[in-house]
Amino acid sequence: MPVDRTTRLLVIGVLLASALAVGGCSTSIADLTGLGAPADAPARPKEAGTFLPVHDLPPDRDEAAMKPAEQARIEKELIDARDRQVTTAAGQNPAAK
Repeated sequence: MPVDRTTRLLVIGVLLASALAVGGCSTSIADLTGLGAPADAPARPKEAGTFLPVHDLPPDRDEAAMKPAEQARIEKELIDARDRQVTTAAGQNPAAK
């Protein structure tokens, strides 16, 4: 009786492993048949495996991203917010007193 149980578990394991292996290939099979992409999907590039242009930088801006006065105002607001958080945290923490 234990031999039948061992054989059954072995067969189930082999079937499960083969199902997982075939399931992993499903995307490439869909690509080969041409049925994987919807009709309105953009066409795939001819060369597969090319890297994105990482070192291509955008052109320089004509004007500064932020005016110095606006940058100073935002820095002041951030410093004020940080100080408020410190005083609020100190007021709520009984060990800080």
